[in-house]
Amino acid sequence: MSRNKPVAKKFRLAKALKANSPIPIWIVLKTRGRVRYNPLRRNWRRNDLKV
Repeated sequence: MSRNKPVAKKFRLAKALKANSPIPIWIVLKTRGRVRYNPLRRNWRRNDLKV
């Protein structure tokens, strides 16, 4: 990827980076195991972002 990115693309990449984290443990406890994982989780090598 180029060094100079459009600002809009940079914002989308930053949003994807922030969304790519596991859910906190207290969420699992609060929902009594109903919510166990983050469906937005992805790996940089396996999944394509399409931004």
